Amino acid sequence: MTPEQISRVGAELEEFLGYITHQMGRSERREALANYMRGLLLDGERKSMVPIAQRLAAAPGDSEAIRQRLQQAITIADWDEWELFRRLALRVEDKLPGLDAFVIDDTGFPKKGKHSVGVQRQYSGTMGRVDNCQVAASLHLASEAGGACIGMRLFLPEVWANDPRRRTKAGVPEELSHQTKLELGLGMLDRALEWGLAPRPVLADAAYGDSTEFRKGLEERGLHYVLRISGNAVVWPPGTCPSPPPSKAPGSKGRPRTKWVSPEGVEPVSVEELAKSLPARRFRHVEWRHGTRGPQRRRFAVLRIRTAHRHRSGHPPGEVQWLLCEWSYKKKEPTAFYLSNLPAKTTVKRLVYLAKLRWRIERDYQEMKGELGLDHFEGRTWRGFHHHVALVAAAHAFLTLHRVIFSPEDPEAESTASRARADHPGIPSVATSGLASLAGSLSHVRT
Repeated sequence: MTPEQISRVGAELEEFLGYITHQMGRSERREALANYMRGLLLDGERKSMVPIAQRLAAAPGDSEAIRQRLQQAITIADWDEWELFRRLALRVEDKLPGLDAFVIDDTGFPKKGKHSVGVQRQYSGTMGRVDNCQVAASLHLASEAGGACIGMRLFLPEVWANDPRRRTKAGVPEELSHQTKLELGLGMLDRALEWGLAPRPVLADAAYGDSTEFRKGLEERGLHYVLRISGNAVVWPPGTCPSPPPSKAPGSKGRPRTKWVSPEGVEPVSVEELAKSLPARRFRHVEWRHGTRGPQRRRFAVLRIRTAHRHRSGHPPGEVQWLLCEWSYKKKEPTAFYLSNLPAKTTVKRLVYLAKLRWRIERDYQEMKGELGLDHFEGRTWRGFHHHVALVAAAHAFLTLHRVIFSPEDPEAESTASRARADHPGIPSVATSGLASLAGSLSHVRT
């Protein structure tokens, strides 16, 4: 955003910053956090500490003092980023219309060197390869209108978790241990539910959907899901009634049987094989969105199946659930597959809508990285990283809410912000001493 654009939404932004930074410590810290978010919102190619300070400075000589205040607030001060995420999540749930799902994913941060917390050579889906990077799991609220990141946690590889020297130098809290990205995702969901957010279907890609333990974790929390799975995932075809392996007869030799069997003699198959075996008439055309590029539609087939994970080792079949098979018009055969435990009465259009809603997180990542500098943080510590990503998420949420609730030139924006402050008594406005006010001093920011 340009200083002029920010000035036009000054009252709205001021109320939002006051709400987000409320109870984040002394007024000087709250002021620095608010200024950091202003710096993230201002146009500029680089959103690391020094360029942000330079953009916020009314005169070139002021930038170093501003940088020091920002560094103290972001990398040194001990404040809880989860409290900021909590306030952010509650605001988004209250204001963003049509929230339909939680989305879990992870993203990579390319790095040089080996000192940034959590960095190592590892696979990043964002980069599409193994490279030197950090990886963080994130939780989002998603709707057709917009999305918001309400949690992000750095993945700490075992080599880091088991190295006391590196942990101490990077400030990794003592109580934290190595957790998989799947465990990080479930942990963030637990926080969101503890905050009082409404239960919603969970969406994720195949890195999460292929995990039986992850799906079980969602079911134990009473959550529905629509999860992408790989084509080699194995299921019992529709209509089969698998039975447990027969008991070993007394006195018989050999190992007891462990393989589940079907009385019909049907063996489990991969979802890709199952989809290919379906006649073309089983696939129907479904439109899930009509956007700027016109209608978004493809062919889909739905089946009621049971998963057959490790059926040869005695694992029972999963509960009956949906298998959604997607067939692009440009492909010769189905190439995308989803599992869902939504109720049996769920419509095909609803399944497709939720399966395709996961695109929202890709848009979130693009905006948070391309416009707000999510991957520009140059610090190396655990605290600094998590403070930075939380403030980026807050800045992104402000842009999303503004885009959805107000038009860019909405004359009602200021009066709406004033009403919002009245709805939240006790939450201070954030004014910038040294920067005066958003409408005033930011109109003179060097860009």
